Amino acid sequence: MCTSISLSKEDLEKIKEVGFEPEGEKSGSFLQENHSVALCTASQEGLEILPIEDALKKYSWLKELYWSLVDPKKDSFTEEVFKNQKGGYFIRALPGAKLKIPVQSCLYIKDEGLTQRVHSVVIAEEGSEIVVVTGCTSHRDIKEAVHIGVSEFFVRKNAKLVFSMIHSWGENIVVRPRTGVLVEEGGVFISNYVCMEKTKSVQMYPTCYLKGRGAKANLSSIILAKPGSDLDIGGRVVFQAPETSADIISRTVTSGGRVVARGHMLAEVEGCKGHLECRALMIGEKGHIHAIPELEAKVREVELSHEAAVGKIAKEELEYLMARGLTEEEAVSLIVKGFLTVEIEGLPGYLKKRIDLLIEKTRQDMF
Repeated sequence: MCTSISLSKEDLEKIKEVGFEPEGEKSGSFLQENHSVALCTASQEGLEILPIEDALKKYSWLKELYWSLVDPKKDSFTEEVFKNQKGGYFIRALPGAKLKIPVQSCLYIKDEGLTQRVHSVVIAEEGSEIVVVTGCTSHRDIKEAVHIGVSEFFVRKNAKLVFSMIHSWGENIVVRPRTGVLVEEGGVFISNYVCMEKTKSVQMYPTCYLKGRGAKANLSSIILAKPGSDLDIGGRVVFQAPETSADIISRTVTSGGRVVARGHMLAEVEGCKGHLECRALMIGEKGHIHAIPELEAKVREVELSHEAAVGKIAKEELEYLMARGLTEEEAVSLIVKGFLTVEIEGLPGYLKKRIDLLIEKTRQDMF
């Protein structure tokens, strides 16, 4: 296990952009560069962090969970990880542990043409609480690379897991996350996804199974699609127990990129409640947004709802701001900032500040 890092100053500056802080207070850290673990340490009682290969050797029961939520034959990308996986993390909050300080992780691509294939497992044991912040990024000089990340999350009885992910890949990087989540009785899973930088192609569609009575899930995303980006982002929740509830919420702005915003809720039992919300804003004359909300029920006594809105900035709103002394550019910039600045449940304070800075930088870059 590696407990220190020897990355260059330039590398460290890049990973800091996605919320990874080598210094400062945190429960634990995991950093993988290409295929190698550069940092793996836990500093708080009740937390365990290991490279996934070490965890599989240590715990025989982990092999039963491994690949149980994501089918290795789901598509060519999962098959590639199944056959050629190199790296990934194992993060576990022990029973009853209340880890208030976030755990941080980072998957970093440094070499040109690399295909990074990782498989990670996160477990919040019964009665535990854990916050994980992960940043995924690449070296500034990388022209082409591929990241395939398989992740499986297990939220045990009355546990709470908050997982926040910031993507800042290079403009010619292909990204294929594949994620499965299992939430047991009384458990809570909160997922926050942020993508503000131009990326060639991202395709992600995590599936969350609410398996136990009273289980809850909240999937939120904030996306900016710059020209040249092709983002297919969504989430799926399957209600498999009564008194379960979920929200899928996305905020998308395109300034020229293509976005497919998906959401699917499937009710298999009575007594569940879900809401799906997709709002998208188009800036300028180019760009493509396709919102696909789906509600599906196999039983009668359920409460599922959705709202989707795609459009441009309202003329009246623009004129209102310009009448108060703002230029058109300043008015549009302010509207974009307000649209993307939303309250996200479970987001650590320092990460919220970092996202606010990303939004501010992004709206300045747009103009």
